Amino acid sequence: MSKLVHHLTLYAAYHRNPHNVATHMVGIPMIVLGVDILLSRPILPADPISLTPAIALSTLAAFYYLGLDAMLGAIMTALLVIGCWMGIEVAQMPTGLWLTAGGGLFIAGWALQLVGHGYEGRKPAFLDDIRGLLIGPLFIVTEIVFALGARRNVRQAIEKRLTKPSERGHHGHDLPS
Repeated sequence: MSKLVHHLTLYAAYHRNPHNVATHMVGIPMIVLGVDILLSRPILPADPISLTPAIALSTLAAFYYLGLDAMLGAIMTALLVIGCWMGIEVAQMPTGLWLTAGGGLFIAGWALQLVGHGYEGRKPAFLDDIRGLLIGPLFIVTEIVFALGARRNVRQAIEKRLTKPSERGHHGHDLPS
């Protein structure tokens, strides 16, 4: 089994309720954009592009995603670039507005996650595996890709693992059937 299927299966086990998935579809992008905004200061002028902590972290994340899957990694990389660009744009605003925008998105996004996990009746995945913080955005993109009818083989592999009663999840937890 690929690392992609492994990580997405572990994450999906915590996100079976459609209401939870829906809150994540909105909340995770808000969190990622909030982080991009907050980490877009300080800006280190460089040529051809200025550097920020957001760009450094997004570059590392992009390599991680590309290592899991070329196509999904390319989509994630494009989204990370857009997030960094938006972060830099907001970071150029007055400090109060920059902090309000970044902090507001971050807090509101996490509030949505808590609401979603209330529907799910299960704690967030990252509490058992910190990689869930990286897999969450990939899960959202993958769910959209699945909804568009692409990557059926990946979806089938994940669903098969989630419904196998003998499969064990991360840290020995049973995956839901």
